Amino acid sequence: MKRLASRLNWFWRLLMTGLCFALFGIGGLLLSLVWFNLLLIAVRDKATRRRLARRSIAASFRLFLNTAKATGALDYRIHGVETLRHERGCLVVANHPTLIDYVLLASVMPETDCLVKSALLRNPFLGGVVKAADYLINSQADALLPTCEQRLQQGDTILIFPEGTRTRPGEAMTLQRGAANIAVRCGCDLRIVVIHCSEHLLDKHSRWYDVPPRKPMFTVEVRERVAIKQFFDAESQEPALAARQLNRHLLHQLTPGFAPF
Repeated sequence: MKRLASRLNWFWRLLMTGLCFALFGIGGLLLSLVWFNLLLIAVRDKATRRRLARRSIAASFRLFLNTAKATGALDYRIHGVETLRHERGCLVVANHPTLIDYVLLASVMPETDCLVKSALLRNPFLGGVVKAADYLINSQADALLPTCEQRLQQGDTILIFPEGTRTRPGEAMTLQRGAANIAVRCGCDLRIVVIHCSEHLLDKHSRWYDVPPRKPMFTVEVRERVAIKQFFDAESQEPALAARQLNRHLLHQLTPGFAPF
């Protein structure tokens, strides 16, 4: 009887996972085709339009997560919501174990910026979201640093996953140096965020239908704010060396299993 109940629970979660991702895709299309176009027509000021678009994205992500939680497809906890919500003028750097890490963080950061891959512009479900939110594109090398500096100075937060792609289960984490370079060259602090999923779900080696035997629990832990002055002094250090040192610190902080003092 217990085995039958467990099997039925798994089958229910498989159905609800499929339903939730169908709703996610439909929601992304509706935002892109309807709501963002209405904003484009009705709101002439670009900054206001961008702010409304980002808040709409956050609200949509909260709806998705609450639906997934209510149906039993998954559960999640975010420790330090208020800290994230009130961050200003810094980079938020996080590890990247699953497909929905951005969704988890953006759901509670309604005005955050994000550094994304250029490939997302061609995604039929997320391309319109990226454009409407005016996210930073990692392929725009010449304009990236000046734009980051401008947005950070005006109080924006920029969400970055320094691995560049999802973590490969069983392999050592490696970080690209983009986040560290931006922090050093723009003189901004960094907020560390560590994401953990209790089961293998939506990771680099699994598809949405690879539902685990137990309901997955996503945990988001907001950790220290790293002051850039601890790693870089413009009068005595080379930016490249400071970026390497900072990147090593980030790797240590973001590696799963690391417990801060």
